[in-house]
Amino acid sequence: MPKRKARRKAKPKPKFERIPKGFHSVTPYLAVSGAAQAVEWYKNAFGAKELQRQALPDGKLIHARLRIGDSVVMLSDTFAGGHKDPLQLGGASVTLHVYTGNVDSLWKKAVEAGAKVDMELGNMFWGERYGQVTDPFGHSWSLSMRIPMSRKEMEKQRAEAMKMFEQGPHSGNEQSQSSQ
Repeated sequence: MPKRKARRKAKPKPKFERIPKGFHSVTPYLAVSGAAQAVEWYKNAFGAKELQRQALPDGKLIHARLRIGDSVVMLSDTFAGGHKDPLQLGGASVTLHVYTGNVDSLWKKAVEAGAKVDMELGNMFWGERYGQVTDPFGHSWSLSMRIPMSRKEMEKQRAEAMKMFEQGPHSGNEQSQSSQ
């Protein structure tokens, strides 16, 4: 009987990932006038890591990819006929929320880097230390971390916050300042 040649096993094709590694289901893509400066600002203020940068000869970015914590944020410069940034629109319609293990440190870095405080950092009735800032490029950010808080303390602070809401227009600063 003739000897059979051993067949080589075909190497399995690497699994094709439809969602790139490191991405979550929703990824913000920011339009920024001055995207290259924004990349540097996000590195300084939020500890962002630059993953990718595609620039035109004039330095404008057609695409950049950053990692803030475990999440990817993408951005590009604004271009005629394309998306406008919040400064061009007169304000942001979206807030990017960042959870961190040390919100006080991240808050301090962002404010020192030039973020405008919209809502002071404070302990909130939902059990988080939370505040809101606007970056120099007009994008709104909320910074937060969970904190231990008893149900009784949460209910007390919630009742105080609801009284403030009943009084009409407010900036949100009253509740956060009372709970620091």
